[in-house]
Amino acid sequence: MEQLPHLTQIGFKFGKNGAHAARSMMIQELTQLLMSLPEQASLDEYRANIIDANLLHKSSENARKLTFRHMVDLYGLSPQVPLFKVFRQLWDLSEESQPLLALQLAVARDPLLRGSAEVILSLEPGELLLRETMEAHLAKDDPDRFSPASLKSFSQNLNGTWTQAGYLTGKAKKYRSEPKVTYVNLVFALVLAHYHELSGVRLFNSFWCKLLLKSHADLYELAHRATLRGLIHFKQASEVIEVSFAPLKLPEFKD
Repeated sequence: MEQLPHLTQIGFKFGKNGAHAARSMMIQELTQLLMSLPEQASLDEYRANIIDANLLHKSSENARKLTFRHMVDLYGLSPQVPLFKVFRQLWDLSEESQPLLALQLAVARDPLLRGSAEVILSLEPGELLLRETMEAHLAKDDPDRFSPASLKSFSQNLNGTWTQAGYLTGKAKKYRSEPKVTYVNLVFALVLAHYHELSGVRLFNSFWCKLLLKSHADLYELAHRATLRGLIHFKQASEVIEVSFAPLKLPEFKD
């Protein structure tokens, strides 16, 4: 994924390390948090609810602080982070879209998770994913970078997140499954591609749309649904594709 200068202002993260060195995407905690706070909540309000009020029922103050730090790292938790602001607009529109929606934002903000997508997307439905396969992926560019214990821990965190998002199923053994994809997920994928300065059919050919594992015909159908619900304007005429995000009033970056 190309690292354009403005992307970090939008909320994307780059580099080698990521939040999944510590934990998975914690979908249950995220769901509880967003259910309890309004869309306009500030970072300070998220901090107060997680650390001071112990909204997520953690066993110690240190656990609360670590949870807050991890969730800020993965999601931003602030309307000042453009990606989180769009994500928060979309969150309440469809409960069934939420696990994948959380994954989409986490992929944008965690290089470790983003890199692991190639492992998951290469699997056939029903195919077994060995933990060693993910460990080999993490070690391929620099075999001495992580210890065996770290590779095992990171792989478990990554596989846990892909399971929470619906791409894997099973406990002791993980098998590829099909995630639930809605028009809300398609809209967020298009937004993520738009911020990479893509337009037209290139939006639908982007990594972010490939992550949805749908054909172009299915993606276009989801785009039509999103248009009917007033989220985007999608037009298709033969090979010509136009997408406008005007209804979303996307937060833009500063030059």
